[in-house]
Amino acid sequence: MSDMARLSVIIVSYNTRDLTLAAIRALYENAGHPFELIIIDNASDDGSADAIEDEFPTARLIRSSRNRGFAGANNEAARYATGDALLLLNPDTEVLPGAIDRLMALRAEWPQAGVWGGRTIYADGTPNPASCWRRQTLWSLLVQATGLSSLARRSQLLNPERVLKLSPSEPTPVDIVSGCLLLIDRALFERLGGFSPRFFMYGEDADLCLRAQAAGARPIVHADACIVHHGGSSERVRADKLVRLITAKSTLIQVHFPRGQKHLGLALLAAWPLSRMLAHRLLSGLGAHRYREQARAWSRVWSRRGEWLAGFPEPVA
Repeated sequence: MSDMARLSVIIVSYNTRDLTLAAIRALYENAGHPFELIIIDNASDDGSADAIEDEFPTARLIRSSRNRGFAGANNEAARYATGDALLLLNPDTEVLPGAIDRLMALRAEWPQAGVWGGRTIYADGTPNPASCWRRQTLWSLLVQATGLSSLARRSQLLNPERVLKLSPSEPTPVDIVSGCLLLIDRALFERLGGFSPRFFMYGEDADLCLRAQAAGARPIVHADACIVHHGGSSERVRADKLVRLITAKSTLIQVHFPRGQKHLGLALLAAWPLSRMLAHRLLSGLGAHRYREQARAWSRVWSRRGEWLAGFPEPVA
């Protein structure tokens, strides 16, 4: 296998033409390490596929006839990869100089990890805390449901799922590496069967990493591997997104929690949107009108509790 084929970079595009083009430009400009690029377009209607093909004719472009979601699209693209390492990269990211080199060096230094990630920042340089996570537990669900996690956001005790600080010199062990920048051994990805088709969007990276750990992997991240991630930097509370997020959390509880903890875990998860709805209604009623929109959003989420408590349906064989 040639050095060029050692790394396969996969980008899933869906109606993000300008962001995707910028992400690809940054990748070519700053990657350093040789790679092959595979882009799968999820049936975008904004001209993404044509624009990508025109500007980057040497990249492999897969035009999907339907929106496969993040999980399904990455699984499809991985079938065409020839590298022994797969780098999953979001279309709303910009690779910074040295990031890919550091990830590949991290893989060489810590091969037992199986899954590697880096640090993400917003476009203004401020930290984006969503590059890695620790797994859900009954304690993390409890502090989220009671609102204690919001009262002390810099407390590791009250925000146990968040990785609040990455070591500047050593890799940090984590449970979950965000799919926006996730390097995984291709052999491990194939052994796991790729992403679970049960997860269309949200939760698929958590499920993959938790299954990888069960198979013996020990995911790590390093602060030196840094990218810009635009997603979520100014996003408002939206009911549909929250429903998808909570549905993913519910599914992860059903799949990965010990049998004796599943029911309590789901009850604590349900208490989160309920408490948020009641708190925002109270604040709005007391005259804090800026909470009115959030109160409406959380009310819509709560009205759909039957949907998200059930979790994502099992895929049809």
